[in-house]
Amino acid sequence: MPTRVHEFIWPDRVVVGTLGLPGARTFYLQVRAGTQIISIAMEKQQSALLAEKIDEILDQLITLEGNPFSVPTGTPVELVDNDQLETVHEQFRTGTMSLDWDPTTAQIVIKAYPITEVDDVDELFEEIDPAATEMLLVRMPVGSARAFAKRTREIVGAGRPTCPLCGYPMDADGHICTPPEA
Repeated sequence: MPTRVHEFIWPDRVVVGTLGLPGARTFYLQVRAGTQIISIAMEKQQSALLAEKIDEILDQLITLEGNPFSVPTGTPVELVDNDQLETVHEQFRTGTMSLDWDPTTAQIVIKAYPITEVDDVDELFEEIDPAATEMLLVRMPVGSARAFAKRTREIVGAGRPTCPLCGYPMDADGHICTPPEA
């Protein structure tokens, strides 16, 4: 069966937002172009890692001689989006993702695939399932990508604190984790 691709080449809006209270929030990557809107569920760690990796790519591009792609060092004020999510109809729960840079259009490219039984947050940006039946493909210009990463960090930071040992959220009534093996 061919893969159904939800493609957004120049989206009007790309945001991570949440529904629910801290500790019971569901994170969504929501994309809109005109009347087409897609919302995919994500884990908090996926959202945080996506923002981190986007900023890493943009920061590396800034160091190129002459900053040929006009990558902003901060978030352009006109691109700040603090609005709530629009109506959410979950398309799928995100498993594996890939992140890329397209120098021909100066855009960050995100590909997200539905979760499978073997997906793991630690493998977020690794091997893509060739048998995937659905995917989200989003292309964002550099300014929008910078604004997306900033908002995502703020959304992630507004929840429960993250355990410095395991990276998972800590509940107010305690947290038990196993530190990573050395």
